[in-house]
Order: sequence, then C-alpha cells, then structure tokens
Amino acid sequence: MTDHSQKKLNLRSNFEPGSTRWAVRRAQWLAMGIPEEDFEKPKIAIVNTSSKLSVCFQHLDEVTARVDAAIRANGGLPFEVRTAASSDFVTSAGLQGRYLMPTRDLMSFDVEVQIEGAELDGMILLSSCDKTTPAHLMAAARLNIPSIVIACGYQLGSACGEKHIDIETLYNSVGSYKAGDIDLDRLTELSRFAIQGPGVCAGLATANSMHILAEALGMTLPGNSPIRAGSERLYGLCDAAGKRIVEMVLEDLRPRQVLTAAAFRNAIRVAVALGTSVNVVRHLAAVAHEAELELDVTAEVERISSEVPLIAQIRPNGSTRIEDFEAAGGCRAAMKALAAILDREAMTVSGRTVGDITDASPDPDSPYLATLDSPCSDEPGLTIVRGSLAPLGAVVKIAAVPVHIRKFDGRARVFENEAEAIERLNPRHPECISSGEVVVLRMMGPKGGPGTVFAASFMAALQGTGLAGEVAVVTDGELSGLNSGITIGQVMPEAAEGGPLAYVRDADTIAIDLNRRVVDLLVDHDEMTRRISQPLSLPPSRKGWLAVYRATVGPLSRGAVVGDVSVVEDARNAR
Repeated sequence: MTDHSQKKLNLRSNFEPGSTRWAVRRAQWLAMGIPEEDFEKPKIAIVNTSSKLSVCFQHLDEVTARVDAAIRANGGLPFEVRTAASSDFVTSAGLQGRYLMPTRDLMSFDVEVQIEGAELDGMILLSSCDKTTPAHLMAAARLNIPSIVIACGYQLGSACGEKHIDIETLYNSVGSYKAGDIDLDRLTELSRFAIQGPGVCAGLATANSMHILAEALGMTLPGNSPIRAGSERLYGLCDAAGKRIVEMVLEDLRPRQVLTAAAFRNAIRVAVALGTSVNVVRHLAAVAHEAELELDVTAEVERISSEVPLIAQIRPNGSTRIEDFEAAGGCRAAMKALAAILDREAMTVSGRTVGDITDASPDPDSPYLATLDSPCSDEPGLTIVRGSLAPLGAVVKIAAVPVHIRKFDGRARVFENEAEAIERLNPRHPECISSGEVVVLRMMGPKGGPGTVFAASFMAALQGTGLAGEVAVVTDGELSGLNSGITIGQVMPEAAEGGPLAYVRDADTIAIDLNRRVVDLLVDHDEMTRRISQPLSLPPSRKGWLAVYRATVGPLSRGAVVGDVSVVEDARNAR
C-alpha cells in the first residue's frame, strides 16, 4: 500500500483549510463515514454506467467494487459516479434509435458535470456498449485530468443444436423471418441462445471496435481488449488500473499527453488493419475534436487505408470469433504485427510508449492474426469513398464486401423512414425492394433525425432476406459493425446539412465503384441545380433532449459533437 500520510499532496481536490469549500466538504464526508486521514489522498472517480436495462452493463457494479478496492489499497480515495448510458439493442427501441448518438454526448457532459463540479483528481471510466467508450474518451480529452479507460468486455454466445449462435446470428435472422425463411418459433429459439453472460456484442461491432481503439490510442492498460466480461483477466486489469491511476495523478500524466495526432494515426492503422466498425470514424473525430487537435480523421482514414492491409478476419468480416482474437493476443498482438508502421513514441496511460510495449510483446503466433508481409488481404478493412453523392466522404467496411459486388449501378429507392424500408423487404409487398436497386436511407443523420437513426436494423433485415449482395445501401444514418454487404455509411454532408443525399429522387441512377472508392449520383448539372434551389425541409423534432441536440450538434465530418463552436458561430452569422 502506498502511504501518502506523511506529506500533503499538491492536489486540486485539497481545498484551503478554513475555506467554505473545505468546511462543507469535510462535513459531508464525515457524515458519509470517510475517515479524516483519507481527506488529502488523491480522489479518484470511478465512472460507472451500470444499468438494469441491458446485459451490456450487468457486471459493472462488480467491476466497480474491484476497482474501488484497488484504488484504496494503493493510497487513493475512490468515489463511484453513476452516469447516463445507452444500449444499442435496448435504448434503440424509442424513435428508431434516435436517442443513441445523442446519449454519447450526454454521457460526456454527465462526466464533466460530476467530476469537474467536484474537482476530483483523476478518473477510471468503465466502458461497455457502443456509445460509452467514445463518450468516456471525449470526456477524458475535454477535462484533461489523469484518466484510464477500462474496456469491460464482451458477451458469449452458445450452441443451438449443431450451430453456434450469437447476437449477430439473431440480428440477421430477423430478416430471414421477415422473408418467411424461418418461423417465429425458430426466431424465438435463437433468442434463447444468442447471449450467455454479460458484456457487449460478441463480434467486431462498434463496442468491441471502440474497446480495441481505446487501447490503440493508449487510453487503456496494455492487453485490455478484447476481453471476456466477468473473466479473471478483466478483474486483474481492474487491480492494475486502480494502482496505476493513483500513480498517474502523482505523475500528472494527462490524456492530452496520450491523445496526440500520433496516437490517432496509430489507432486508425489498427482500425483499417482489423476492419473495425464504420462508426469508429465519427467517434475518433469526436475525440480528436475534444482534444483540440487539428486533425482531419476522415482524410487520415482515407490516406492510411491506401497503405495498410487487412490482418484479421473477425466476424462479420470472416469466420474468426472475438474470443479467438482475444486468444491470439487481441489489440496488443495486432499492434505488434503492425509495429513497423506505428509511431513508437506515442505515450500510453501505462507510462510506457507504444514502442516500449510492442518491443516487450511476443511475436503473434496464431492462425487468427496475419502479418504485414503475409496479410489476409492486400486491401484495407475500412476505407473512405467520395464522389458527387458524398463530397466530404463516406465510410465503407470494405472487408465485409465480397470482391464480385464491388461495382454496382442501380436505380435509387429513397426512404426517410427505416420501418417503411424494412416493410418493403417483404417479397409479398406490391412495391417490394428488388435486386439491382440502391436503397437510400436519408434524413437519418445527427441533425436530420434529429439524433442518428439506427439504420443498422434495415441492413440486418436485408442480410436475412438474402438480398445483401444484390441491393446496395447508402445512408447518413447509423450502421452497426455487424452489418455487411454493399453498405455506404456516414455520408457527408448529411442530408439535413444540405448534402447531395437530400436531393436524390426515386429512379435516379447511383453508381458505386468501391475499387475506385467512388459513389456518384448520375444527375445532370442543370437538374441538380434546380433541385438544390428548392427549400430543404427537415423532419419534425419533438421537445426535449433531441431538440437541444439538433440545435447544437456539429457536422459529421467533425464527429457530430454537441457544443461544436462552429455551430454557434454559424447560427450567429445567420442572424
């Protein structure tokens, strides 16, 4: 145990004796049973997003207890702080998932209010599910006090008959049910086996992707991701993080010393090499924005994707399960495999550089992880496409698109309501979606929703119908890392910002060439000029948080951050 009792630490939480803040805080803490000898120790927040709504968060109270004990054992004074949280498979029920993206920013502000309001010295952030990791990274970058993220792990699936079932299987099976390929009894049976235990989705969807990138950024301890929720390895990391956060406070090692441009480029290399979720682009952009970096994340992904091949084929990009990737060494092993192209000098919360960590890591020896010299594919996992339909770029998980369908020209079918689009997948519908069409899901971005619509449900349903290789999808809505097929997401500018997506009409021709990284709307200049001259109508917005979100959210190209200064300036200039 570290003993800080012999000297008074120069901490911002140690208020001047005799001041009002000092007196009332003493009274509060004495009434809570905190010993007086603890008052001048480093005060560490444990940010817990525990919720009884979702299995993603089911285990976080146990994680909190373990971290609490470790902080105490190493001379710190821990305070559990609970915040809002969203689950992409539970909180998405309301308003077609419009609350999900806005909750990311709400969580980051929740952390800010509680930790800055109390002037604590450091924080450990327990990240689980899609939006919590980027929210925690955003808060750490903004507050810039010593911080460690703990990625709290993934759930397991199980066997159903002779087939292994997980949440991806169930997700895609909804489309099979809609198409009449399976009945409700079968879908019900699959739901009984899809999730066994706590944690996030068991594939390279957004949650595991962001867990991995938190480590690649240097904001977790080495070896944290992916990791099985509830495992002894996770609890061992809790012990190490509780010790390390106290050291970081004393060293004054802060997030902006870790979240440098070099760290983001390292994380993007990992994202491209593994084929992570398309959503990581907006989240990395948001974290870079909060860190006040002048970094165009989309342009960096575009550049790096031309240089870095695919070194793993984790579901849905291939057959490798997330637990296989963990056994192969996870993010740490992937960074070892990529060591020759990483910035070695990037600092991590461990106090060691990326170079120090990769030098100390063994060479990967697993059939589930390839090398730069002998990759799974010479192509990247993620890439950026541009063109007349996406002048500021759009994101494609190209690792999940078969080579034979990389070029696709089709007639547009435009929807501003995802539920309606899903209904049109029913082959018995008189206006059903058919092979060769390009489905446009628009007014589903941050400002258009308002709050990004969870368009991933359409993609899953499309996959289940068997049309995923025959129908392309272009959207400004939110996709899932579990989605596959000809899917172009995060189209920028979004339709509600006046991007070209807003002016697509049914039967327009859209040309997609993923080999050339191009997506074009084939409408002549005069006709496009006429369309753009028409006033743009946004979907209605109800009162409450979503109305506040629409009024204050920044563009997707900068991560769709609430409170983006440019939004305030644009509004002032418009008056």
